[in-house]
Amino acid sequence: MERNRGFSLIELMVVVVIIGILAAIVYPNYSDYVLRGKLSEPRAKLAEVRTRLEQYYQDQRTYLGACAAGTVAPLPNDAQYFTYSCPTLLADSYVVRADGVTAQGTGGFRFEIDQANTRSTPTVPSGWTSSASCWVRDKGGSC
Repeated sequence: MERNRGFSLIELMVVVVIIGILAAIVYPNYSDYVLRGKLSEPRAKLAEVRTRLEQYYQDQRTYLGACAAGTVAPLPNDAQYFTYSCPTLLADSYVVRADGVTAQGTGGFRFEIDQANTRSTPTVPSGWTSSASCWVRDKGGSC
């Protein structure tokens, strides 16, 4: 009598369950890792815009007129995950803002920097901790 070689249905189901458990653990961690990578864009771009705004101020003695195309301090136009704006632009102060693009998975995030180099993350998605004194890097609000 010849024995059948192969896997039983129960053995196959055990393997499927193990793979499902591993996927349930790994996927959220991977998603958080990808999101934290996307959050590096506004930190770099806002720091660059701040440097250019200070250069503009040195040349013009005012921030008025900055953040425009054709100046030394234009807003980034090559951004992928955030949109950039200058909601406050006065003669002696400014705020540059980066708002997350929902379609890119960064919706709900808002990063800001001002003329005093005060960095803040006033708005974050549910489950994250905001900060008035730094740009958050992870859900716990660490800087």
